[in-house]
Amino acid sequence: MTEQRKHDQPTIGWIGLGKMGAPIVANLLKAGFDVTVYDVDSARVSELATLGAKPSASVASLASGVEIVFSIIPDDAVLRQIALGPDGIVAHAAPGAIYVDMSTVSPVASVEVRDAAQARNIAFIAAPVSGSTVLAEKAQLTVFASGPKDAFERTRVVFETLSSRQYYVGEDQQARYLKLAINHLVGSTAVLLAEALTLGTKGGLDWAQMLAVIGDSVVASPLVKYKLEPLTQRDFSAAFSSAQMLKDMTLVVDAGAAAGVPMAAATLVRDQFAGYADGDGAQLDFFSIVRAIEAAANVHR
Repeated sequence: MTEQRKHDQPTIGWIGLGKMGAPIVANLLKAGFDVTVYDVDSARVSELATLGAKPSASVASLASGVEIVFSIIPDDAVLRQIALGPDGIVAHAAPGAIYVDMSTVSPVASVEVRDAAQARNIAFIAAPVSGSTVLAEKAQLTVFASGPKDAFERTRVVFETLSSRQYYVGEDQQARYLKLAINHLVGSTAVLLAEALTLGTKGGLDWAQMLAVIGDSVVASPLVKYKLEPLTQRDFSAAFSSAQMLKDMTLVVDAGAAAGVPMAAATLVRDQFAGYADGDGAQLDFFSIVRAIEAAANVHR
């Protein structure tokens, strides 16, 4: 049962009910928001409907009936489809509406959507999120947002409900670049740690002890600390898969090339994931890249 909707809460349309979208919508419903949902998987729509969401039969009908449309979808191709197609958000949202995309996509695709939205007097906000599915469930994600400042302020009440930290970083595509910069560091950390652990293993170190010491060292970032227990147990259940990291590292390399930034390290990391995600590691957690480094070093477990 949802709480009664507050008068200052905008009506929301949500497109994309995957691992991140579904728990985010559940939290919005708990907070009393009026949320209409759409996903290509009707079972996901039905599940959220049991929590109080209003199902929509199409993107077009959803976009035409709410004040703010949100999407969190897999990639550039899906963004262009749901936003720019004849039955998409831009064609059917009312002038004066706000469209917020929370996906990890390229700045190029994001600009295309922004320009099309502006032409119809729809404010477009790029607002990718950082955090795991567990943090999504706890409403403790981090939001990076860029776009028209007044539209961000109108949307702030929603961001504050689904996340614990919100950063407004500029009027243009700054949020996209910040998300890619952080994901570059995240993906690179996985590969660096994999090489370091394999080197230690070849040197005779105990796996669990080595991880414990790393966790107490200067390199123990929040990310490394978060991954210590699953690494110790060699539990590679995917919080974020190797295939997803390959997609993100490809976005990083491409964005660097478009901006004229040398991305030698990012290219090496991208290539590591390209080889690994082409095999049985694709759907394992991206920190399972250690398996590929171990195999190349003839370390067998």
